[in-house]
Amino acid sequence: QVQLVESGGGLVQTGDSLRLSCVASGRTFSSYAMGWFRQPPGKEREFVATISRTGGISYYTNSVKGRFTISRDNAKNTLYLQMNSLKPEDTAVYTCAARNGYSASQYPHDYPSWGQGTQVTVSS
Repeated sequence: QVQLVESGGGLVQTGDSLRLSCVASGRTFSSYAMGWFRQPPGKEREFVATISRTGGISYYTNSVKGRFTISRDNAKNTLYLQMNSLKPEDTAVYTCAARNGYSASQYPHDYPSWGQGTQVTVSS
């Protein structure tokens, strides 16, 4: 399975921006559809965004549409999540996930490979 390592989290203020990165091991990153999920404090994991293997298709949860952008660089084995206009309700542990050979998905159970996560905290 692919190994995933996230980075880029931190403590920011309302309205600030952050860019998360997720670096994948191996040479077949382009064969994986990727997703970003988050788990707010005391809540269940929730879907944030997903992107197809080529990057041509992406989906977002409604609460981040227009503020977050998922992208990927297959040459660098890296997935990104650009987060703008951050709000306190975006506070969560953000985790990237990978599924080999399938289309983008918003469902956590479709992803067999997960990173460890990176904390994002947005203060009001």
